[in-house]
Amino acid sequence: MEQELSDEQLMKRYLAGHPSAFQELMARHGQKIFNYVLRQMRDPSVAEDLTQEVFLRVVHRAQTFREEARFTTWLFSIARNLCVDTARKAKHRRTVALDAPLDRSGDGGATMLDRVADGGPGPDRRTRDKRFRECLDSAMARLPDEQREVFLMREVEGLKFREIAEVVGIPENTVKSRMRYALESLRVSLAAFREEP
Repeated sequence: MEQELSDEQLMKRYLAGHPSAFQELMARHGQKIFNYVLRQMRDPSVAEDLTQEVFLRVVHRAQTFREEARFTTWLFSIARNLCVDTARKAKHRRTVALDAPLDRSGDGGATMLDRVADGGPGPDRRTRDKRFRECLDSAMARLPDEQREVFLMREVEGLKFREIAEVVGIPENTVKSRMRYALESLRVSLAAFREEP
């Protein structure tokens, strides 16, 4: 059985003239990039357009990829910079859509709320879920953009602290500090929800 190539090896193959390597990279990371952009921009059509733009930039900037770098770090850097530029141009605040599907298939997939909400049965589940969603939305909206960005990259996209530091362009300890403050703030906000009857 053939061993699966790493992202970095696929990028090297793409640079050597194998377009199928790029298609594999898109298949592996297209959904992750879409989810990240959607959470930053909160508009599915904008997220779709920006996801395409991210991969266009990968094509145009392929020669700038350093072999010693991790592909995902480079890719998320492109996505982050594109989101920042787009938000700056649109002059709107980025927030997180917790009720947006985690996948873009359109068939009502799981949401962030589904992942964090209590799964216990009960007749008041919908009402409680709605209140939880409102509480979580509010808590996430109150986070400073820098903390929310680190939280999403770590908890939703699964990036390592080192990778987030490279993407955002700050020291790793600063990333860890932002994450700690985000978690503390969310714990305090959600503690009030847990204490509700």
